[in-house]
Amino acid sequence: MGFNILKFIEVKRDGGEHSRSDIEGFVNGLMDGSVKDYQAAAWLMGAFIRGLTMSEMSYLTTALANSGDVFKLPANGFSVDKHSTGGVGDKVTLVLVPLVASLGIPVAKLSGRGLGFTGGTVDKLESIPGMNMHLSIEDFKTQVAQIGCAVSGHSLQLAPAEGKLYHLRDVTSTVPSMGLIATSIVSKKIAGGADGFVFDVKWGRGALMETYDGAVALGRLLVDLSSSLGHPSRAVLTSMEQPLGDWVGNAAEVREALEVLMGEGPSSTREVSLLLAREMVLLARRASSPDEALDMCRRALDGGSALERFAMMVERQGGDPRVTDPSTWDRLLPLAPERAVVIAEEDGFMAGIDTRAIGEALRTLGGGRIRKEDPIDHGVAIKVHCSVGQPVSRGDVLLEILGRTKGAAEEAAATLGGSLVISKEPVDSIPLVGEILYPLERVAKS
Repeated sequence: MGFNILKFIEVKRDGGEHSRSDIEGFVNGLMDGSVKDYQAAAWLMGAFIRGLTMSEMSYLTTALANSGDVFKLPANGFSVDKHSTGGVGDKVTLVLVPLVASLGIPVAKLSGRGLGFTGGTVDKLESIPGMNMHLSIEDFKTQVAQIGCAVSGHSLQLAPAEGKLYHLRDVTSTVPSMGLIATSIVSKKIAGGADGFVFDVKWGRGALMETYDGAVALGRLLVDLSSSLGHPSRAVLTSMEQPLGDWVGNAAEVREALEVLMGEGPSSTREVSLLLAREMVLLARRASSPDEALDMCRRALDGGSALERFAMMVERQGGDPRVTDPSTWDRLLPLAPERAVVIAEEDGFMAGIDTRAIGEALRTLGGGRIRKEDPIDHGVAIKVHCSVGQPVSRGDVLLEILGRTKGAAEEAAATLGGSLVISKEPVDSIPLVGEILYPLERVAKS
């Protein structure tokens, strides 16, 4: 008997569990059009309300990953991929990919564009003149084989059924489902061809998961689901209670990432980049201890090999490798010309930064999209001059806004004035990193 979409919807509506063959039938129906959007939407709401078992998530992830092309990377070592759940000022991928590749570990990175108030790696790298972020499958594989790394936008040929489901989730208020989030992320990672994954799961006002407990739950699910499907993984929990680093904005974040690749840059961006790189090195079994792995990563940053690999990647993808020279930034990575500031109106201590509001302000300036077809202004930016727990004095510059027009910059500054909270009493700083989650069997042994 063939697949019956009505029975499939009824099973989840009534709290039942799907078989592998039924989930495969559902995904096949999405691809051949026999399952209609309104039927898939009904099932999504059922899955949102009733939830998915680990077996169902495993079946769905595999079926989604196999709905299109699956990268088969050349067998030149254990390859790793990193996925961030998204944040504001998160330019870590720009540091991490060349850093890990410079250590001889292949990195095949498929990245996305900005989503909502969070930035996207593709948009950031497209700040570099000539940079091609739409590699063909063959070019992607060849580049990873030859120089050890590549970053490209997601191909429509990879996990296309997941793309259909994601669109429907977006318009049916079912995006927050933990099970659907996990299957979406892991199916695309598997289709991307890497052997193992490191997940950067963020919590806080500027993250998908606003609570720490929610981030733990998602991280646990991502690790267990990936590992059960034969892809060793781990999740690092990092804070998005305030923007990462100093700058938010496409070209500005490329500049900051390059500073870190030069052995400089903000300590927070450097610390998170090194920690995630350490976990990728350990996952690839290129070091025998966390300390050894961290030392390898520090030497690659401070010795220049990571920066050199970034230049190789940029040139290979059609970009101008001179971007690694700061003297070229005004020409190759120009920032918007008009400036406005938010200043402290009283003495005290920084008690809170509305990270989401900063991301939304950048989007309004043109640094993100309100509609899918909107162009990106790579030069607009916001510089964060403060951090939670830091003492401030009346008149201190807390935020610096760079806009295309004076009016736009001043309007953003006026809006962001309410996004900062100053306390008369001392405030503790916010920890940058939380737990690192490993497969359960490893936790049990430690």
